[in-house]
Amino acid sequence: MIYEVRTYTLTPGSVAKFEENFAKALPAREKYSKLGAFWHTEIGPLNQVIHVWPYESVDERNEIRAEASKDPEWPPANPPDMYVSQESEIWNPAPFMRPMGGDQALGNIYEMRIYTYRTGTMGEVLKRWAEAIPHREEFSPLAAGMTSELGGLNKWMHVWPYKDLAERDKIRAEASKSPHWPPPTREFLVKQENKMLVPASFSPMH
Repeated sequence: MIYEVRTYTLTPGSVAKFEENFAKALPAREKYSKLGAFWHTEIGPLNQVIHVWPYESVDERNEIRAEASKDPEWPPANPPDMYVSQESEIWNPAPFMRPMGGDQALGNIYEMRIYTYRTGTMGEVLKRWAEAIPHREEFSPLAAGMTSELGGLNKWMHVWPYKDLAERDKIRAEASKSPHWPPPTREFLVKQENKMLVPASFSPMH
């Protein structure tokens, strides 16, 4: 299993229209494979939409995208000047990650945290995360945990759902008191980023 994470930065004021057009075209696209999640940024880099597509492999991804591109109703009919930039990355789910997609009502906001680690340390990083995640999930569930395969390398993404920002603050404060959290990986860390995301009305994870 792999996940393609597509991040589009749009011109200011165009996110709502993009989501509207995406929702109209989505039934045509889902004839070929299902959407895993769809969010837009609320805090962090603004005017971004993020859509996640699960596939069995890179080969399946290429085959499905080739078939979908022949559909007259896909991709959504957006003007080219709506886009500032487009990025695509392939991620491998961690062994302890539950599958994305389906119909998962997890939260009104999602925090996406992406950590870049030193080259050659990801094996040990994942081992330490695997040991710590059960303790962290005593407070709230992990929505996604993945390592980068194609695109930016040596990255670890973890996504956490919350009811609202107040619940996020409360849960993070409680979790920080646990002797098992966070996992001891600071010695390997190079960079940390986060984004607060809001699921679209049609997102399978909401």
